[in-house]
Amino acid sequence: MTTQQEAISITRRLEFDAGHRIPNHDGQCRHLHGHRYAIEVTLMGVIADHPGKADDGMVLDFGEIKRLTNQYVVEPWDHAFLVAKEDVGLVVYLNSIPNHKTVVMDHVPTVENLASAAFRLLQPVFTEAFDGRLRLSLIRLYETPNCWADVSHS
Repeated sequence: MTTQQEAISITRRLEFDAGHRIPNHDGQCRHLHGHRYAIEVTLMGVIADHPGKADDGMVLDFGEIKRLTNQYVVEPWDHAFLVAKEDVGLVVYLNSIPNHKTVVMDHVPTVENLASAAFRLLQPVFTEAFDGRLRLSLIRLYETPNCWADVSHS
């Protein structure tokens, strides 16, 4: 049995598809291509002691992690082309395609930069949504089943 003071981490995994390229890469990744990304969102908090309430015994309902991560990361990025603002030729080209879903990123869309961007997007969301009782502690973003990046709370 856990006590009210123990910090517990919980993780929710979601998946999405997106295209990108690494414009200055010296290999295949310089070409337009896509991935089936998986994002794992890990929160840290204490177990709620609310007898008779829906959240009793939980740090947070996993559905809330899904809802907020979908709203701020998955839905904007899913089936979009993620392009660096410095990749000007490609930005211009993508903007010429009517109704194309393009997300212009501040940095080259490597898995490391995307994980960092997701962390920066979600950290204030989870803090504000739950009055500071939860902390986003880790974002793990898989580019492939064998390659991923972790961004953690410092």
